[in-house]
Amino acid sequence: GDLDKVVNLLLSLSGRLARVETALSSLGPHAPAEDKVVLREKQRLLVAQLEDAKELKEHMGRREEAVGAMVARYLPAEHLQDYRHFVKMKSALITEQRELEEKIKLGQEQLRCLHESL
Repeated sequence: GDLDKVVNLLLSLSGRLARVETALSSLGPHAPAEDKVVLREKQRLLVAQLEDAKELKEHMGRREEAVGAMVARYLPAEHLQDYRHFVKMKSALITEQRELEEKIKLGQEQLRCLHESL
């Protein structure tokens, strides 16, 4: 459960940071300075939060190793290999699911914009 939460947190923060950076880069030279200041502050906060989330993931990795060592004492080699594969794949599948959800969301936004422009 913690793995799901940390991976989702990392993906959410990195997605939000990417949107803020895109908004910053799309501001023209005549954009109000206030808009730039607000976006740069959001960017700074998101970068700090992302660093904290990365530290949390590292802590989770150390905890996962400790749990893996404990599990290794009780499971036969075949089951231990299955356990390790499950943990590895779960993280990858969560990431892939989130990326697909973001692509769907982007596609829906683009479709809505196309309908509005017609």
